[in-house]
Amino acid sequence: MAKTPLYVRIERALRARLESARPGDLVPAESALAEEFGVARMTVRAALNALEADGLVERIQGRGTFVRQRPAPRAAATLMSFHDQVRSWGRRPSSRLVEAEVRAAAAEEAAALQLTAAAARVVSIVRVRLADDVPLAVEYACFPPHLTALLDVDLEAGSLHRALHDLGLRPTLGSSTLTARAAGPDGAHLQVPPEEPLLVESRLIVDQHSAPLEHTVSRYVGSRYALHVAFDVQPPRTGDLR
Repeated sequence: MAKTPLYVRIERALRARLESARPGDLVPAESALAEEFGVARMTVRAALNALEADGLVERIQGRGTFVRQRPAPRAAATLMSFHDQVRSWGRRPSSRLVEAEVRAAAAEEAAALQLTAAAARVVSIVRVRLADDVPLAVEYACFPPHLTALLDVDLEAGSLHRALHDLGLRPTLGSSTLTARAAGPDGAHLQVPPEEPLLVESRLIVDQHSAPLEHTVSRYVGSRYALHVAFDVQPPRTGDLR
């Protein structure tokens, strides 16, 4: 088994400390951390680079490294646009376009959007979603084929949900399923190793007429994004009380 690199072990130790730190707290200087862990400053710098890439710390030239405000978990029962969500954290949202085209629908997409044509097609938009240039997710979104106007939207600086509103369509209700998977090829987009665990949210949104509007699979870096789930507790069935 390959030995865990030293900078990764230091990163994990610092990450654990950050759990109890407050936003704005000063992180010890590289020289102090290098002395504490008995390593070269270059090794400490690599660990801090990884924490900065995950949005956990912020370096300010001439001042030092500070604990960053953690993103508030999104309530699983609520969906706001990515732009609005990231702005609510006090961070800058952006997107990097990977794909925007009309293509043949996969079986799952055709079923979700209730497309009945023999050779159904979808408007497919794939984007990397970022906060302060840190990639949080790869988003695979598809829409019914008559919504080709979405391909004319600024898909890197603009909001798809705003574009839908401008077309007279209001995303109204939705449902989602949460799973997990390794990053695999998405790791290159998200700047994480292929074995990095991702939180996968598959969701379907309908419009104000209850017609399927959007089927999206979002793959989030688990260490950079969180969902908050509220639930009811069901009492045990009669006969199962022990």
